[in-house]
Amino acid sequence: MTAASSNAPQRAYWLKKLHEWHWISSAICLIGMLLFAVTGFTLNHAGQIEAKPKVETREAQLPADLLEKLQLAQKQSAQAASKDVVTLPADIEGWLAQQIKVSAKGFAVEWSEEEAYVPLPRPGGDAWLRVDMKDGAVEYETTDRGWISYLNDLHKGRHAGAAWSLFIDMFAIGCLVFCITGLLILKMHAQRRPMTWPMVGLGFVLPVLLVLLLVH
Repeated sequence: MTAASSNAPQRAYWLKKLHEWHWISSAICLIGMLLFAVTGFTLNHAGQIEAKPKVETREAQLPADLLEKLQLAQKQSAQAASKDVVTLPADIEGWLAQQIKVSAKGFAVEWSEEEAYVPLPRPGGDAWLRVDMKDGAVEYETTDRGWISYLNDLHKGRHAGAAWSLFIDMFAIGCLVFCITGLLILKMHAQRRPMTWPMVGLGFVLPVLLVLLLVH
């Protein structure tokens, strides 16, 4: 029995396993890969894709008792350590959600003598909320730049939250499994496919040459 024939069962076992990991990782990552490929194109041509931002404003008047709570929170914030994140009191968050349909829960407040300002960034747009510390006037403004901008921000993980950030990490691991198993499958078939390594090398050399010669 030759060495090649004795190694055949082991080779067949690993080839089967690699194919199994390859197709599972490709199935899991398929939709994500399509999303990142499409948004890679839209990001690369962001200047040519017109966006018409839609701006919406809302106004309200904070009740006197809640304004007192806000003023108290401002004083407590001044006494807190600078690294502590101070949010709006829960009663005010609930009032905002009920009166002007705005969720400010978990967002840090930027305090000044005149106002409490809450940045509310989000994928595909922006928003902010301000409350006048003297008369309790509430202003809210939101900007929606459209679904293309929304998908572009998801691609970058911009203001998408911890859950989406975790998804991107897991998606990256899945893509690594897909690529590494694909490379190993190529290696196992390379002997019968002489163009395998030249094609792999081209995929490496081409972007390197572009970076060295044309990217400044």
